Amino acid sequence: MPTVALAVTDGMLHYELSVAIEIFGADLTHIVDPWYDFSVCGSGPVHVDRFRLAPDHGLDHLAHADTVIVPGWADTDREPPSALVQAVRTAHEAGARVASLCTGAFVLGAAGLLDGRRATTHWAHTQELARRHPAATVDPDVLYVDNGDVLTSAGKAAAMDLCLHLVRLDHGSANANKIARRLVIPPHRDGGQAQFISTPLPKPGNHPLGGLFPWVLERLDQPLTVEDLARQARMSSRHLARHFKRLTGTTPLQWLHTQRIRHAQELLETTNATVDTIATATGMGTATTLRRHFHRSVGVPPDTYRRTFRPQEPVSSPHHGS
Repeated sequence: MPTVALAVTDGMLHYELSVAIEIFGADLTHIVDPWYDFSVCGSGPVHVDRFRLAPDHGLDHLAHADTVIVPGWADTDREPPSALVQAVRTAHEAGARVASLCTGAFVLGAAGLLDGRRATTHWAHTQELARRHPAATVDPDVLYVDNGDVLTSAGKAAAMDLCLHLVRLDHGSANANKIARRLVIPPHRDGGQAQFISTPLPKPGNHPLGGLFPWVLERLDQPLTVEDLARQARMSSRHLARHFKRLTGTTPLQWLHTQRIRHAQELLETTNATVDTIATATGMGTATTLRRHFHRSVGVPPDTYRRTFRPQEPVSSPHHGS
C-alpha cells in the first residue's frame, strides 16, 4: 500500500489542501484496493483560513512516506517555517517523491528541491519564484511539471490535475479516469498544457489600431504579413510596431501568431474539424505546421488538447473568422 503524507502548517490554502485529502484521503478501495495509506503531518493543530485541522503525526513522519504533498502557501512574501522546510528536505533525502500544489513550490524551493529542475506554480507567482530561486527553471505556461522525484503544479484546478497524474502513475490511467468521473472533472489534462495563453486584445476604444484588430480576426485564414497590417492601419511598419507594443505588450507578428493559436484552440474545443481543416482556417497552411506551433505554444499536440474538450463525433467544418 503506497503511503502519502500531507505536510501542513498554519497559513496554507484550504482549496489545495482539500484537493489532496479528497484524492488521497478518501476511501476509494471500491476503485483500487488497496488504496493509499494517507496521513496528515504537522507540528500541531493547524489553522487553515476558517478551518482547524488536527494532524495525525508530526512533521518527522514525512520521512516515512512514499509521497509527500505540500499544499499551497498563502503568504508568499514571507519564508515558510523552517521546521516544515527541513522536514520536506529530509523526506526527499529519505527517498520520498515530493509534490507541491500551487504556491507550495515556495516550500520546495526553500528546501533546495527546485535547484537545477524545472518547476511551476500559480502564474501570478512565477516571477517571484524565479527571482527567489534562480537555480530553478520556472515555467509559467504549464499545468504541472514532473521531474520524477520532485513535482510542482500551477494554481487551483491544476492541483487536481497533478494529484490525478500521481494516481495515474501509481494505479494506471483507467483508475485515474474513474476517479475523475467521480469528481465530475475532465479525465486527463497533460502537464504541458498551458495555464493560459495570453491574447492581448485591447478593449474597443479611440486608439490607432481600433479598426485593425477586428479586421485581422476576420482574416486569420489568410497569410497576413506585418506589411499587410501596416497598410490596413495606414501607417508605417515601424509605427505599427510601436503602437502594438504600447497596446498589447508584444510585436505584430507575435500577436498575430497568438490569435491563430487561440482560434485553433476554439475550433478544437467546439468542432470536430480535421487538423488539416483547422490549419487552413487559422492560416497555418498545413497540419504539420499547425501541430508544431500549437505544441510549442500550448504544450500539447492539437489532438491531445481536443480530447480534453470533445468526444469523437462526425466531422463538421469550422467557419472562418472569430
